[in-house]
Amino acid sequence: MSALPPGLVISAPASGSGKTTVMLGLLDALGRRGIAVQPFKCGPDYIDPGFHLAASGRASVNLDGWAMAGGQLDALVRGAAGADLVLAEGSMGLFDGVARPGATGTGASAEIAARFGWPVVLVLDTRGQAQSAAAVALGFARLRPGVTIAGVVLNRVASPRHEALLRAGMSEAGIPVLGALPRRAGIALPERHLGLVQAGEHSEIAALIREAGDFIAEHLDLDALVAAAGPTRAGDTPHRALPPPGQRVALAQDAAFSFAYPHVLAGWRAAGAEIVPFSPLADEAPDPAADACWLPGGYPELHAGRLAAAGRFRAGLRHFAETRPVHGECGGYMAMGAALIDAEGVAHEMAGLLGLVTSYAARRMHLGYRVADLLSPMPGLAAGSALRGHEFHYSTVIEQPDAPLARVTDAGGRTVAETGSVRGRASGTFFHLIAEDMR
Repeated sequence: MSALPPGLVISAPASGSGKTTVMLGLLDALGRRGIAVQPFKCGPDYIDPGFHLAASGRASVNLDGWAMAGGQLDALVRGAAGADLVLAEGSMGLFDGVARPGATGTGASAEIAARFGWPVVLVLDTRGQAQSAAAVALGFARLRPGVTIAGVVLNRVASPRHEALLRAGMSEAGIPVLGALPRRAGIALPERHLGLVQAGEHSEIAALIREAGDFIAEHLDLDALVAAAGPTRAGDTPHRALPPPGQRVALAQDAAFSFAYPHVLAGWRAAGAEIVPFSPLADEAPDPAADACWLPGGYPELHAGRLAAAGRFRAGLRHFAETRPVHGECGGYMAMGAALIDAEGVAHEMAGLLGLVTSYAARRMHLGYRVADLLSPMPGLAAGSALRGHEFHYSTVIEQPDAPLARVTDAGGRTVAETGSVRGRASGTFFHLIAEDMR
């Protein structure tokens, strides 16, 4: 195997500091220089990797220290071989994670940085402060041994005078400044309740990424940033990937069903499975030659009327489930239920493989890591299997008359009421599967 490229983590003290804009701009600007960048995303995120792919031309993979064992993390990073540089975008604040460690840590981006030897580029939102920003950067630099701050990107700088004061503070603290980004309103990624609008839905994604690349190339010292990357350390401990749900898998894939982790699908293919996509929104039924069907999460609530009118899809899915397993995650689970009530209170008939009725008229956020001990089998996994995943949605369960699929707890060991459900060959969960729990 060729040598692994050096890497950096793009992080910040908090969400909303501008790290995604910096990440996308770097992917574009460095790509235009002929530097092949392998992107990663720290933590359980479906949206950012799609933008990474659009900006770099390379599939972005999640690295999740709470859910993934060390061997799996190492194997995913070894997939960067052949690139010139690794950039891993952090999630939340650099040191933010859950209270109780999981497979290899708390899920903090800092743990990924320390594990793989990647220095951190810290993006600072400098609104409302000047030299005091250096105290923040210095605190991040000194908090945890093994985490190195390569330098800071000063974001939302108000004026040349503001920049001079910020740089003076960083110089006194001994913190390198890799660039200063002036305030501007031009680059804004549209959002909805689960975060950013997906890259595939953005009509002007190429122009937005090019604009971010121009902005970053103008205001960051790209040579200094690339030179700050650290050698990548990744072991070769054997690990067991998630087994595919079947040899030939019908995978729902369109604007309503798009939240599938790249590493999960890659693991299925590596095990020899063939994935056959189909579009419920185009009223397509799952491939009749498939031996399992998988409906990932997404935004079915935004397309509930079209799904209710997709008679060929719903009839085909019901026919498929008579003889072969069907599994849904979050949005896919809702689409397998009896009905989905949209934000206006209108009930839309779903496939009816399960009795689940969910509502977006009564919104409630469900967010966090999940551990599930299967009470019944699901495609590719036997009863008794222990799984790790993540849940994030705003729907409320109105009815759930079927048998629970699993015993589910959160990252702190507290029981979660959303157990998933099973009826015949149909099963579903609100959490998105990330890895097996190798306890």
